[in-house]
Amino acid sequence: MTRFAALALFAAGTAAGVPLALLLSPWWWAAVALCGAPTLVGVYDLLQRRHTVLRNYPIVGHLRYELESVRPELQQYFVERDYDGRPYDRDTRTIVYERAKGEDAEDPFGSELDMYERGYEYLVPSIAPVDVPERPPRVRIGGPDCTRPYEMALLNVSAMSFGSLSSNALLALNSGAARGGFAHDTGEGGISEYHLRPGGDLVWEIGTGYFGCRTPDGDFDPRQFADRAALPAVRCVSLKLSQGAKPGIGGVLPAGKVSAEIAAARGVPQGRTVVSPPYHRAFSTPRELVRFLARMRELADGKPVGFKICPGSRTQFLAVCKAMLAEGVTPDFIVVDGAEGGTGAAPLEFADHLGMPLTEGLITVHHALIGTGLRDRVRIGASGKVATGSDIVKRLAMGADYTNAARAMMFAVGCIQAQRCHTNRCPTGVTTQDPRRVRALDVADKSVRVTRYQQATVQSALQIMAAMGVREPAELTPHLLRRRGGDAVFRSYAELYVPPEPGELRTAPPTAWAADWERADPDRFTV
Repeated sequence: MTRFAALALFAAGTAAGVPLALLLSPWWWAAVALCGAPTLVGVYDLLQRRHTVLRNYPIVGHLRYELESVRPELQQYFVERDYDGRPYDRDTRTIVYERAKGEDAEDPFGSELDMYERGYEYLVPSIAPVDVPERPPRVRIGGPDCTRPYEMALLNVSAMSFGSLSSNALLALNSGAARGGFAHDTGEGGISEYHLRPGGDLVWEIGTGYFGCRTPDGDFDPRQFADRAALPAVRCVSLKLSQGAKPGIGGVLPAGKVSAEIAAARGVPQGRTVVSPPYHRAFSTPRELVRFLARMRELADGKPVGFKICPGSRTQFLAVCKAMLAEGVTPDFIVVDGAEGGTGAAPLEFADHLGMPLTEGLITVHHALIGTGLRDRVRIGASGKVATGSDIVKRLAMGADYTNAARAMMFAVGCIQAQRCHTNRCPTGVTTQDPRRVRALDVADKSVRVTRYQQATVQSALQIMAAMGVREPAELTPHLLRRRGGDAVFRSYAELYVPPEPGELRTAPPTAWAADWERADPDRFTV
């Protein structure tokens, strides 16, 4: 049978080679070895019970698994078109690579996008464009209860932990942030020496594991938190409620991965499995959440405090807003993470089917704060597939004050989207703890690339804004962003997503918001 032809061929070669080696020349033993090794593999394939393909196609069936292992690379380089790859298409990756290298990110011969396709978006240019500002604008983070505000850049490094990223990747990112004057979110894995050594500004993210400020039992430790928050590099503190790629799920760090360095950063025992629960122990209701934020700000000596969320329900976020009103407490910032956000590893069902995409999540948070009269007190960051200048401008037009990028920053330090982040075999040393692979990432070179990428992307955003006749981000409105609908008519975001009037939810909620506002309970996370 043809499916056993390879095994039969190698077996015949082995059988013929043995007498030839014995009778004619010992050199035939080389041929015996060349045929014998595949023969042994084929016999094992027939006897094993795990892989049906190998039992039916011994030896040659291994080609299927080898080709499958390089499928992402084959897909990227030979199958995908430049503009339709996932998670990031080749055009986007190329822009990041070119800007990181200091090259012109220009493209000849016109756009490859189908501008007549439903969902196509465009930004409205002006007949009277303006000059590009000499210096990029900054966003002041700090509400009325904050005594030590921070000037945030329009594009910053989003949350990525030590452990998820290598030591050299973090050094490159933080060095680039220090050189370029933008912020670096630590991720929920704690503050490591690689976050601190270069001297870049940090947003310390705290998740359900309270790494860096936890008791031996895993509860929040106020004393440790105050000590770490007092570090000069820590400019803001972010409480992670949920993450776009895997909202509502905790995590397990196996004992084998808890090295001395990771244990020190997280404040956990070395060599012991660490569990991050899916929920926070420090609070269980919206009212308790905002009280906890106020406590964190006090312990942080007035530094800006906020939270990150991947929204899933307008009612739940309105419940948080009601709690803010009832307690007279507001965060200084809210980072909205879209469901399209990335992570080192997540269940496919979570990545594909839980949480709002960034557009709807960002607009929900922005409009809820407007409707409750709290928008002036809270700054909004947008995180989720932000990579280009147009991405920044679109998110600002939707209601964000600034943006964060994770995977684009990874591209800047050399990531090739091999999608092996969870295997510890990252080919570029970005998402691995293998010291041999990490060593290949040159910190001095990649840190410069991070700075170049951020500066060139922000400059691109400012050029787009100038072409729109906009001098500063506050002038960007939803009217300036249009989307093609199914009826072949473009509508602005101001028409597609109508916000309530400032403070309107507190007095006479409009019909579109009335039911959600009525269900929202400051003492329950009701969906």
